[in-house]
Amino acid sequence: MDIENQIIFEDNHLLVINKKNSQIVHGDKTGDESLVDMIKNYLKIKYNKPGNIYCGVVHRLDRPVSGVVLFTKTEKALVRLNKQIKEGGFKKKYWAIVRNAPKKEEGHLVDYIIRNEKNNKSYITKDTTKGLKAELEYKVILKSDYYNLLEVELITGRHHQIRVQLANMGCPIKGDLKYGFGRTNKISSISLHARELTIEHPVTKQKETFIANVPNEPLWLFFQDKYLNIIDSQKENILI
Repeated sequence: MDIENQIIFEDNHLLVINKKNSQIVHGDKTGDESLVDMIKNYLKIKYNKPGNIYCGVVHRLDRPVSGVVLFTKTEKALVRLNKQIKEGGFKKKYWAIVRNAPKKEEGHLVDYIIRNEKNNKSYITKDTTKGLKAELEYKVILKSDYYNLLEVELITGRHHQIRVQLANMGCPIKGDLKYGFGRTNKISSISLHARELTIEHPVTKQKETFIANVPNEPLWLFFQDKYLNIIDSQKENILI
């Protein structure tokens, strides 16, 4: 079962998946197999479960985005995690590859966003009475000859928030035609990856951090390898 290779963490309550940038979380009009379908099939076969299989969706990622997605095996875990989200208990960090370097190496963005459901796109508005507050922090963590790797930490969770806020500051995400990048990626994806998710486990109450490896693509692997080498070097310096 392909889904087994995508599992980051599993216990009796949670299942954490590294979503590929071509996958959908829920079924849609395309009729493509969703992660929910794959998970239910995986649980049914692995644990020899008869009848309907429960799979709670805690949060979602857009189809062209890769990275950490959290599911629950029980309704109790889902209810507790939904409460945690409402109380701001989730910490999400994303990696985004952009061509244009931000004017500042790091920053705190606060905008107001309105969503157009007809074209499935969000826009920045100056009318604070109509828009929803969107807030994030970013910093440039690596550079290549042509691209910049940004780490983005979400403070709010709005529709297409990272995509529209980075584009608004002149840094559209690589491959994201919808928000102003000049051309598509070779596969139907954008270079946005949900790298890290930190939660309080709904049953054990322990702090858990889940990290997703980047897609198996040259530029992503270049940045990940460079990042890990820096981390390893820092650890060695501390030991010395």
